Amino acid sequence: MTLRVAIPRPKRWDKPFDPDMSQQDVERVLFLDIFRAIDPNPFPKSLSLSDIIRNDARVQRYRRGDIIVRKGDYGNAVFVVISGSVRAVLDSGKRRDLQEDNPVLKRGFFQALGQLWSNAKVPEMRDITTYRAGEEAEEEIGIRRDQRNRTRSVVRNIDALITNHPTRLLGAQEMFGEVAALSRAPHVATVFADSDAVVLELRWQGLRDIRRRDKAFRDKIDALYRASSLKAHLRESTLFRHLDKETLELIAAQTLFETHGDFEWVSGFKEVAAEDPNDVIESEPVVAEHGDYLDGLLLVRSGFGRVTERRDRGHHTIGYVTHNEVFGLPEILDHWRAGNELRLRYGLRAVGFVDLLRVPTTLVEKYVLPGLPTDRLLATAGVASAGGGATGKKGAVDGHNGHGEQEVRVGGLDFLVNTRTINGTSAMFINTDRCTACDECVRACAATHDNNPRFVRHGPEDDRTMVANACMHCVDAVCLIGCPTGAIHRNPGDGVVVIDDTTCIGCATCAQSCPYDNIRMVEIRDASGAFIVDDETQMPIVKATKCDLCIGQLGGPACQRACPHDALVRLDMRDRERLADWLGR
Repeated sequence: MTLRVAIPRPKRWDKPFDPDMSQQDVERVLFLDIFRAIDPNPFPKSLSLSDIIRNDARVQRYRRGDIIVRKGDYGNAVFVVISGSVRAVLDSGKRRDLQEDNPVLKRGFFQALGQLWSNAKVPEMRDITTYRAGEEAEEEIGIRRDQRNRTRSVVRNIDALITNHPTRLLGAQEMFGEVAALSRAPHVATVFADSDAVVLELRWQGLRDIRRRDKAFRDKIDALYRASSLKAHLRESTLFRHLDKETLELIAAQTLFETHGDFEWVSGFKEVAAEDPNDVIESEPVVAEHGDYLDGLLLVRSGFGRVTERRDRGHHTIGYVTHNEVFGLPEILDHWRAGNELRLRYGLRAVGFVDLLRVPTTLVEKYVLPGLPTDRLLATAGVASAGGGATGKKGAVDGHNGHGEQEVRVGGLDFLVNTRTINGTSAMFINTDRCTACDECVRACAATHDNNPRFVRHGPEDDRTMVANACMHCVDAVCLIGCPTGAIHRNPGDGVVVIDDTTCIGCATCAQSCPYDNIRMVEIRDASGAFIVDDETQMPIVKATKCDLCIGQLGGPACQRACPHDALVRLDMRDRERLADWLGR
C-alpha cells in the first residue's frame, strides 16, 4: 500500500516573469494589433488577459546588434516587435557563426599523448588572461551588458553579416519564435536587433492560455506554424518523405496540434522519480487509452510518450516514443489491409510532456500507405505493435518487437522512463556486476580534462544497471534554455552539448535547469592554485562544467575506452536494438 501525501505546489505567479513590468507596459502590449483583437470575456477573473500579460510577458529593449535568439538554441517564448526592427538570418550556416566560433578540432596522437605531461597540477586551473575585465574585452568576444547589467551576445559586424547572408527584416507588430515556443524545438534562425528595438517576450504559459481561449489568436499562431514548419516536420518522418508537395500541403492543412503534460516537467521531476513506478504511471496525463477509436496517427514533435499495456489490473510500460516516432501505425495498417477495427491495442501517456501532430487516419490510408516504398512498408509492418516505434527503425524496445532481438524486461523499461533516462543521446550505463570500482573511468576522464573529472560515478540503479551522473546530451536539453550568453550550446554537426568556458558567466542557469544534476559549478584557480576573484565583489569566479564526450579527443569518450572490465558504455536511447543488447547481457 502506498501512502499518498499532498505536497503543496507553488502558485503559477509566485514569481512574475518581469517584476518591473509596469501597468503602462501592460497597456502598451494590449494595444498591439495581435492582442487588441482578443475578446477578454472568455478569460476568467483569476486568469484575465491583463494578468497573463503582466505576469507571463516582459518588454525587452535591445541595442543594434544585440542577439535576441540564436539558431539551434531552445526557446520557450514567442516574440513580437513593438518598435524598431529586427533581422532574421536565413542561412547562418554554422549554428553559432554570428560569434565566429571555431569548430572543435580533434587532438592529434602526439598532442593527446603530450597532455599527460602538460595537465594542470591544481583543480580547475584557468588561464587568467582569458578573463580580462572591462567592456572592451567583452566586446571582443561578442558580449556586452545592457542597462540592467544583464549580459548579452552581440553581432560584431552587422554590415558584413547582411552582405554575406540572406536575411529577413521584421518590423513593428511582426512575430517570431512561435515554433520554438510551442514545441520547445530549436530556433530555426538567429534573430538580432537591426536597429535599437523594443520587443515583447511572451513565455509559453501565456501563449498557451491565450491560444486556448481565443480562436482567432490560435488560428494566427497555427497558421504561422503551418506556413513555416509543419510540412518540414512531416517530411522529416520516413512515412511522409515520398509525398509530393501538393499532397503534403493537403495533409498539413488537416493535421491537428496537441500538447499533453507539463511543458516545465523539470520542476517536479525529482519528486516524481522518488515515487512508486505504478504511481508515476497513474499520475501521467493520458494521451490515448487501450480500446480508444483511432481517428489519427500520432507523430511526436517533441517530448516523450510512455506506451502502456493493461496487465494485472494496472498499466505497465512496454515501450516509449519520442521525436519523429509514431503511435497507432500497426492498427491503421491492419485496418487498411484487412478491415480490422480501428481500436488501439495499447495506451499512450505523456512523460513530462509530449507535443504531437495528429494526422487523420483517412489521409494516412488514402495518400501515405499506398505510395509508401516497399522497403519502408515492410519495415513499417514489422515495427512493434506497441505504438509503432520509430518509422522505419528496427527493434523498438517494447518486449513485442517481433524481430527476435534481445528484449528489455518490463521493470527495466519502467526504470528508464521513470528516471527520464530515455532523454539521453549518450547516457552513461554501468553494469554493477562487472564494475569493480577501480575508478579507471574517472581517472581517464580527469586525464583528458586537465586533471578535472567531468562526471561522478554514482547515480540511480535498477537491478544490475546504474545510470551515472554524467551529461546525457539530451534530446530535450532543458539546460540550453535561458543561458544569457549562449555559452552552453550544441556543437555544430554532432549535436554534443558543450560549454564555452570563455563566455560562461557563472550564472548557474544551466546547472539549476538540469534535471539530473549533471552540471556542476566550480570555483576556478590560476596556475599557482589561488582562486580567481571578481574585481568588484572579490568573490571567487565560478564556471559551469560537465561531460563533453571528450569532443576534442581521438577515439571518443575516455571513460568508456578506459574501463578494463567492459562495464561502462555510452548509449543513445534512440538506438533501441543496441540498448536492448547491452542491458540484456
